[in-house]
Amino acid sequence: MEKPYVLGLDIGGTNSVLGIVDARGQVLGRTSIKTQDYRDINVYVKTLYEEAMKIITPIGSLEMFRGIGAGVPNGNYYTGRIEGAMNLPWQNAPFAEMMSKQFGIHCTITNDANAAAMGEMTYGAAKGMKNFIMITLGTGVGSGIVIDGKIVYGHDGFAGELGHTCVNHNQDARLCNCGKRGCLETYASATGVSRSAKEIVTTTNEPTLLRGLDLDKITSKDVFDAAEKGDEVAKRIFDYTGTILGQSFADFVHFSAPEAIILFGGLTKSGHWIMDPVVKAMNENLLPLWRNKVKVIFSDLKESDAAVLGASALAWE
Repeated sequence: MEKPYVLGLDIGGTNSVLGIVDARGQVLGRTSIKTQDYRDINVYVKTLYEEAMKIITPIGSLEMFRGIGAGVPNGNYYTGRIEGAMNLPWQNAPFAEMMSKQFGIHCTITNDANAAAMGEMTYGAAKGMKNFIMITLGTGVGSGIVIDGKIVYGHDGFAGELGHTCVNHNQDARLCNCGKRGCLETYASATGVSRSAKEIVTTTNEPTLLRGLDLDKITSKDVFDAAEKGDEVAKRIFDYTGTILGQSFADFVHFSAPEAIILFGGLTKSGHWIMDPVVKAMNENLLPLWRNKVKVIFSDLKESDAAVLGASALAWE
């Protein structure tokens, strides 16, 4: 029987979204459940199956599906296990095996950033590329590295934590959730932008539209809105953030020589405010061999479909 479909599953700390995807990258149906509602992973997998069948039955049966691809926090591509996922109800589990047994089709898992890279290579801006780096700019900084058309997993399945490379070695550098200080994601994520805004407002008397906001609730969107209105402090925050990110990109280029670095995530909605300083700082810090030769581009994937598409790409392998 022809198998024209795959299932893509994106597991987040709050929600799990599952979608039916065809070879053209069209999401034909989707469903979701609340991840945190299921302390027992066996009940979670069974419920996911029951919900999946509600969108599968109208188009046929599971016999029409090639497999399942899942983007999972701390999902290990090699072992199929969830390993040490602090933001999930179940930190360790043989997830791919459980899914395969429940659905009767093969399941492949990886972490969410690698899934995003797979989705971009299969359906998006990296289609046809063999060497690129996918950077997700959200609450943190995630990364998926592709060399010679393959995701770099390393010897243990967890390679590519570029968000936890250190950009500030001072003792007072920002503390990261990982326990280290000075990680890239504490400066160059949406959360990093919020921290920068709060620091400037609380340590200076400069006039800024941000001063009238609740400091504990300032978001990167607030900083973007202020920059769009000509706020010089907001502009400087983006310049600071983009410069740090661009400097790190230069380091990333030096070790893998990608054709492009592709940006995805909430912070990319800041458009040229983040892109311009990133590209400038990257090229200023690159060896002449690569200067002005590496593209930095925004993802082509529709935000609402991106996570499911990225996960589904694993199932076409």
